Amino acid sequence: MSGAQRCSGESEHEAKRLCTRNESHDRSDPAEGDSAAVSVIMPVFNASDWLDECLQAILEQDFPGRMELSVYDDGSTDNSRELIEGWRQRFEDRGLSMVISGHSSPSPRGVGFAKNQAVCQSSGRFLCFQDADDVMRPQRVRLQHEAAAVNPTAIVGCKVCRVPEGSTERYTRWINSLSPEQLLTQVYTSHGPTVIMPTWFCSRDWFQTVGRFDEGGKGVPEDLLFFYQSLRRGGTVVRVDECLLVYRYNEHAATHSVLENTIWDLRVDFLQERVLSQWESFTIWNAGKQGRKLYRSLSPTNQKKVKAFCDVDENKIQKGFYTYEESKERPKPKIPILHFRNASPPFIVCVKLDMTHGVLEENLLSLQLKEGIHYYHFN
Repeated sequence: MSGAQRCSGESEHEAKRLCTRNESHDRSDPAEGDSAAVSVIMPVFNASDWLDECLQAILEQDFPGRMELSVYDDGSTDNSRELIEGWRQRFEDRGLSMVISGHSSPSPRGVGFAKNQAVCQSSGRFLCFQDADDVMRPQRVRLQHEAAAVNPTAIVGCKVCRVPEGSTERYTRWINSLSPEQLLTQVYTSHGPTVIMPTWFCSRDWFQTVGRFDEGGKGVPEDLLFFYQSLRRGGTVVRVDECLLVYRYNEHAATHSVLENTIWDLRVDFLQERVLSQWESFTIWNAGKQGRKLYRSLSPTNQKKVKAFCDVDENKIQKGFYTYEESKERPKPKIPILHFRNASPPFIVCVKLDMTHGVLEENLLSLQLKEGIHYYHFN
């Protein structure tokens, strides 16, 4: 069971009780107990190269309500914590509270732990998650607060501007081009949450309803686990359609430590739980490597629901059948391979988005299919 699932039923009192209170923290709150409207939640680990730009952008927010910055230093070995302390007076001069805590253990405890600690020591009714290497646009907090206030069970994201320009081009295009409906239908793709974690904004009440981030440490996709748990709880996903965050590509980011197979298994499980459990049968769109891998990853019950593979590749279609030997004791199922025009929905589409120069999208459109009803993307 994941940490997100373990803690999803915690009450507000229980969640706060589980926060580590014996770590030193320093609150420059001018009125102790007077909660902020928005807490900016910022885990930090060896971020000194980017902190000045990040902190300056937080100071320049045009949000009219009361804000605080809650920082948890996850055992940095550079001067990150001292650097943040050096900004304290500037924050106080602008009327912004600052809470800083952390640990000095020889190894970091993980981004999920650091986020949970930063949330626990904060006071805001709304939480604005900020990575220490990214930069807010001045209107970020104001616009996301407005969206979250009218969507109390939502994770609110925004569009991003990627730096260096051109890095992760397909991923950035996907982040920014999803329709409001696709924010919910494309949650099974390999890209991860349809609004990326560095843009998240939500109410504290909703965070506590969903539960804490998984604290499994390195290699655990705490954002995806939390995102899926939010959807299980009946939450929705909203995006402010403006670029509110300069999103830095950082080769040392924690996300690079997550294994592809870990993400794959989580996606397959969520697809089976949310979609395939509702279908009596379906077609896998792609008779190649990805489609066959999905089939092999399914439970025996859902494997039996696969009535065909479909493709556009005549070489694959001419083979006629896909045969999978799970064990020598069981008979080999022979699953037909069809041209997509001869196949019937619903489909699980295992073709990577934005990699066919629009051909996949045209083929789906030609069949007059509706995403989220007749097909879902899994790529």
